[in-house]
Amino acid sequence: MSSSKTVAAPGGPSPFTLSLRRATRFTAFYPLVGLIVVSIVMVFASNSFLSYSNISNILRQVSINALIAVGMTYVILTGGIDLSVGAVMALAGTLAAGLMAGGMNGVLALIVCLLVGLAFGLANGAFVAFAGMPPIIVTLATMGIARGLGLIYTGGYPISGLPQWINWFGEGRFLGIDAPIVIMIVVYVLGWVLLERTPFGRYVYAIGGNETATRLSGVRVARSKLIIYALSGFTAAIAAVVLTGRLMSGQPNSGQGFELDAIAAVVLGGTSIAGGRGSLIGTLLGALLLGVLNNGLNMVGVNPYVQTVVKGAIILLAIYIGRERRKTG
Repeated sequence: MSSSKTVAAPGGPSPFTLSLRRATRFTAFYPLVGLIVVSIVMVFASNSFLSYSNISNILRQVSINALIAVGMTYVILTGGIDLSVGAVMALAGTLAAGLMAGGMNGVLALIVCLLVGLAFGLANGAFVAFAGMPPIIVTLATMGIARGLGLIYTGGYPISGLPQWINWFGEGRFLGIDAPIVIMIVVYVLGWVLLERTPFGRYVYAIGGNETATRLSGVRVARSKLIIYALSGFTAAIAAVVLTGRLMSGQPNSGQGFELDAIAAVVLGGTSIAGGRGSLIGTLLGALLLGVLNNGLNMVGVNPYVQTVVKGAIILLAIYIGRERRKTG
């Protein structure tokens, strides 16, 4: 967190305005450059990289991580973290699949899926915001709870027998565009409007910039954090709908490591891990950068274990660059 320098003098800019100015300053520049550079390298490495089918495949693969990363962006902007999103996604998806396989109306089952994600997000937010517990400990605990509940519910086995129309969310098309991409775009547009065009969005930046000053300015910080973690759980549940549609089953072991991919997308997108600076546009670029990197390395036959090392090194570099920018910003 930054120091109390965020507090404005009487008659000067509010802490919200100052935080927003810092938050939106060139946050998407570095991930855009990184995406362009990696894409150029992959074009030379593989002749089929720029084919329509491959680009469409990249966007479909990116969509799930990008959806989770929307809520994660809000959380990290406040200086928090949410490690439960992958497990919550798995639980929400398997529960919806189980209800549909058991005869429940598919629409109602999907609503239950979204409510499960929302409920876990609210629980995380309540523990963090009102009980004052560390986000990393709270969400690590709820990650275990969600993962365990999913395994108990399914007995560790996938659930199939879903209605065919559910497949639309994973592999369908809308106006000629893949449905997962449409869902991703809609969620990002709504998330961007909330973050950049509403007082609540200014509160998010201000909390990450200086929580104490924000509270003294009259903002109900605890309530804002509750909503932020609820958004994180909700976007994880939206990702669960897309994944369930793609797999046409509920997989209790799905989502492992997805929280790390989401955090990586947010950090690569220029959002400071300490909070107060970042953007959803940057997060989308970060998710695309990860997707292009994964796809390109697979196409050139790089060992998956090596890919993990490469991605880890890139994430460390992104954190280092963000740290240096924060020092000089």
